[in-house]
Formats: sequence, C-alpha cells, structure tokens
Amino acid sequence: MAVIGKPAPLKPWELDLIAQCRVARLATVSLGGQPHLVPVCFAFVDGAFFVPIDEKPKRASTLARVQNIERDPRATLLIDHYADDWSQLAWLRFDCGAAVLSSGSERPDVVTELRRRYLQYQDMALEARPLIALTPAHHAAWRWSG
Repeated sequence: MAVIGKPAPLKPWELDLIAQCRVARLATVSLGGQPHLVPVCFAFVDGAFFVPIDEKPKRASTLARVQNIERDPRATLLIDHYADDWSQLAWLRFDCGAAVLSSGSERPDVVTELRRRYLQYQDMALEARPLIALTPAHHAAWRWSG
C-alpha cells in the first residue's frame, strides 16, 4: 500500500465521530478515472480503516471498488454527521492508500471490531471474505463552530 506522509493526530472530537458514525462513503478511482463512490461499513483499528466485503447480495462477483483498488491504490473515505440542527454538523475526509486483503483471517482483531460495531456481522463468515485496508496519508476535518 503506497502511502506518502503521515496524517496529523486525530483530535478527540474526530475520534468520537469515527466511533459514532455507522456508515462512511468510500471513493476509489474507476478505470476511466472517474470517482466511484459507495456507502460502506467500517472499523477503525490501529490508525487504519477496514471495510469488509460482506455477504450482502452483490451485483457482480468482483466488486468495482476491489478492481479499482487493485489497479490504483488511491482511495478516500468520508465520514459525516448530518442533523437538522446545523450546530451538530461535522465531517472527516481521509485520503488513503488502499489494499485488498485476501481474507479477514489476516486481521482477526478487525473482524472482532466489525462484529462489535455491527450485529449483522455476528453470523457472517468475515474470516473467509476479503477486507479493504485503508491507511490514511492525510485527513481534513470540519465541524460547526458557531
């Protein structure tokens, strides 16, 4: 996974947002150079993000996000919180180097965290499924400051 630089340490409110948000948006680079954006579940372990390729029904056997990462390891993960009370708005964007791990068995700690965060994963064989590993190289953050 090619990552240049090291992101600044995360602030407490940023770590809280990561813990509270249940879904993120993963952007990869398509074959034609266009952004390919999908909502994803994720775990944050040891300063990296992990996105499972779970057992939910898929349109194709090899997902575009996986093909994109295997061809071009650049990816961006966006985590955001929206509320009608705009004083609660916040977002985090992580520019990452990405890699596809062949199975969750390579990172049992990540599988454990995914199962803790998402009850739906309790009965899925995540150990046998691929994981996308995202190593942040840079991050940007914003929240309402009044």
